[in-house]
Amino acid sequence: MAIYLCWRHRERVQPGHQRNDVCEKAEALQSLRFARGMKIMSAGTRVLVLEDSMIIAMEAEDILRLVGADTIDIANSLDQARDAIQVEEYDFALLDVNLGEAMSFDFARDLTQANIPFGFVSGYSDTQDFPTDLQDVPLLVKPFDENAMRDFLQKLFPSAAE
Repeated sequence: MAIYLCWRHRERVQPGHQRNDVCEKAEALQSLRFARGMKIMSAGTRVLVLEDSMIIAMEAEDILRLVGADTIDIANSLDQARDAIQVEEYDFALLDVNLGEAMSFDFARDLTQANIPFGFVSGYSDTQDFPTDLQDVPLLVKPFDENAMRDFLQKLFPSAAE
């Protein structure tokens, strides 16, 4: 049974390896991933993820860290998200379109008023059913991976991709 000995990087120590070896390898990998993500994000990037599925939110958090995000806050309801933007400053937000009993469109407009860039996340790849004023917002289609996230971020921040 492997034991997590490098909690910071969630790495397991394999037989014959020391804790420091695992942490050093994890830190080197994290540095490489961060450097690759720097083309889009800078150090200290803070992201708000509005997602009602904790599993998807945690996956988004992991992928955002891979592409260089520093701090990711997860809100699983509109009330939590509204509270979050009152307390913290965000570089951008990812909004699940369908939150079960509500849609995130009104909150997206709140972010526009607060000058916080955002994009939508949905299991549907078509934005034609979105309100007209939100049809051109970048969309990340579920399920997504690191490459899809990078493509999405390049659409959200086109000047960073140049």
